[in-house]
Amino acid sequence: MRWRIEILGLLLIVSVWTTPVAAEFATPGSDAAICNSLADYFLGAEDYPEAIRFHLEVLRLDPNSALAHYHLGFAYGMAGQTGRELQEYERAVALGLRIFDLWLNLGLARLGRGDFVGATAALQTASSLDDRPKVHFNLSIVYERRRMLREAEIEVDRALSQAPNDPDYLNMLAVVAGDRGNVAQARTIWREILSLHPQYAPAAANLRSLDDASSN
Repeated sequence: MRWRIEILGLLLIVSVWTTPVAAEFATPGSDAAICNSLADYFLGAEDYPEAIRFHLEVLRLDPNSALAHYHLGFAYGMAGQTGRELQEYERAVALGLRIFDLWLNLGLARLGRGDFVGATAALQTASSLDDRPKVHFNLSIVYERRRMLREAEIEVDRALSQAPNDPDYLNMLAVVAGDRGNVAQARTIWREILSLHPQYAPAAANLRSLDDASSN
């Protein structure tokens, strides 16, 4: 049985809930995070065609700007050009850019394309750069997709240690329990989520899946 899971990503500097991955962009607070003020203005304004055009111009003048490759990849992703998004992230990595959100985005991009091994490596790197619960949660998703359930449980536990009532993290814990055949535990967790967050759709959907399976 496949359960409903929400994917949580940090794209550039704004955290968002995504299924599929989507994001907002806010102008970074440090000049070190700005590759070009005009190009990044259009990125912040969510004018992705113009952001792409201006970042391509930045890279024409400086092909080795790792940050510009990263920002261009983000703009491509938001414009639905996921192949180019991933290509630009890889170029930023090859040029030595080591910032948390690049590696998290790279992991999410690889996850979106079904490259679970590559997503694992990128998210593990993100985790080594910053111990945010988001990265542990996304690692748990990748491990669950790879049927590495013990590793998935460890990662979601790490996320829950920082945010014990987060419904997405609790939902993932229930998913892992369901995958392991512990349906009673999964049902208990989903009911607990709905008691805290009555409008949380994934828990309701997963409970319906359990009820449907039980009636068949």
